Amino acid sequence: MTMTGFDNQQYLHLQSQHIRDRIAQFGGKLYLEFGGKLFDDYHASRVLPGFEPDSKIRMLEQLRDKAEIIIAINAGDIEKNKVRGDLGITYDSDVLRLIDIFRSRDLYVGSVVVTQYTGQPAADAFQTRLEQLGIQVYRHYPIPGYPHNISLIVSDGGYGKNDYIETTRPLVVVTAPGPGSGKMATCLSQLYHEHQRGTVAGYAKFETFPIWNLPLKHPVNLAYEAATADLDDVNMIDPFHLQAYGETAVNYNRDVEVFPVLSAMFEQLTGSCPYKSPTDMGVNMAGKCITDDEICRQAALQEIIRRYYDAACERRQGRGSDAMVYRLELLMQQAGVTIGLRPTVAAANELAEATGEPAMAIQLADGSIVMGKTSELMGCSAAALLNALKKLSGAGGHGVHLIAQSAIQPIQTVKVRYLGSANPRLHSDEVLIALAASANLDPKAARALEALEALKGCQAHCSVILSPADAVTYKKLGLQLTCQPQYQTNQLYHRS
Repeated sequence: MTMTGFDNQQYLHLQSQHIRDRIAQFGGKLYLEFGGKLFDDYHASRVLPGFEPDSKIRMLEQLRDKAEIIIAINAGDIEKNKVRGDLGITYDSDVLRLIDIFRSRDLYVGSVVVTQYTGQPAADAFQTRLEQLGIQVYRHYPIPGYPHNISLIVSDGGYGKNDYIETTRPLVVVTAPGPGSGKMATCLSQLYHEHQRGTVAGYAKFETFPIWNLPLKHPVNLAYEAATADLDDVNMIDPFHLQAYGETAVNYNRDVEVFPVLSAMFEQLTGSCPYKSPTDMGVNMAGKCITDDEICRQAALQEIIRRYYDAACERRQGRGSDAMVYRLELLMQQAGVTIGLRPTVAAANELAEATGEPAMAIQLADGSIVMGKTSELMGCSAAALLNALKKLSGAGGHGVHLIAQSAIQPIQTVKVRYLGSANPRLHSDEVLIALAASANLDPKAARALEALEALKGCQAHCSVILSPADAVTYKKLGLQLTCQPQYQTNQLYHRS
């Protein structure tokens, strides 16, 4: 079982209580800008072992009687069909997905706000679609000189032009499909309108990273820089916090740069700013729930290396840049880490060199490494999965077959003859289905299936870029995968 370095139950308790305290601080109405992923936060679960990917939404569930959710989406992102890289779906589709998930957890979604609206036809069509589904939609507009023209912004010609979003609960969570959606501007616009109506309300920000009470160059904070390398986010000491309290706190460049503007906006809105620093605005308690610093450090170092390999593979695929790779290399240097920290890299590459075919290595929780090589029946990732399950379940070693060859060949026939696949070898998901079919008659196969949960958190490396089908299967199983930035062949078009 993977070691943990983070107390998730303590986090749920501390975080929900801290938000309750912040609501009370502002007289019973708080607009909470929710950065990052409200659920499926796999980055946090990788660098803070023990953090559950749905921890933040579980925390909100403890406040469900007080909370409602506003989802912000930029009209420009709708118009250009912006896609979430991790899910492969457009931002407008993700809004619908988010609403469904929130509702399934009995969390109230009050409305959607379309920000930066300038009459985009796609935004109009999306609004019509939402309204037909019974979802209230509001519009917010660009403000000339934002965020520096404060006298215009905090006026009837600035925030005053925006629709006032009707809310009914003391905690209003503002979230979005991705960055640049206008969450902060939505919160501040609402503060303006609330003030105009004589309602006392406050603003706070919830970002898991960087963790303010860890050192600036702590691997967990460096891993955040690696995760946001495409946004040019840089961790830095919060100078306002240091000046106000004489204490060192870590924040990131965008919040530090915009804080003087925010402070001036608050002063114009309410007569004073409730915060002395951007760190003060935050409500994140994750740093207080780390129970084993060394485990989190090692997990974060692995994450930095994974981000480097991801960037290198994206560059090889024509979707990335040299600049991204160079930035990840620099972060590796700052963290004092090399790919040697990842033993699966050397293991997979050595087997690939010896066989002349792609190879996969999986490092199990006990530190042992299981290999998989390419054969006529299956790809290396599928072979490695089976070998790992054999070891974890005690089903036997080399020469023990969990799936009969006679069961594999009909699947290959269907793939090639009827589904048009150029590759007869079984992918990882196909092997797991074949294994499940064998489990009814073979106790060893049944035990192997039961061992799937033990793969979560294990490290894996492939000597070539995996097909999307295999990569997705590894991700779903919770394996933490890297690949060499090279293809199996020199063909220009690569099929599964």
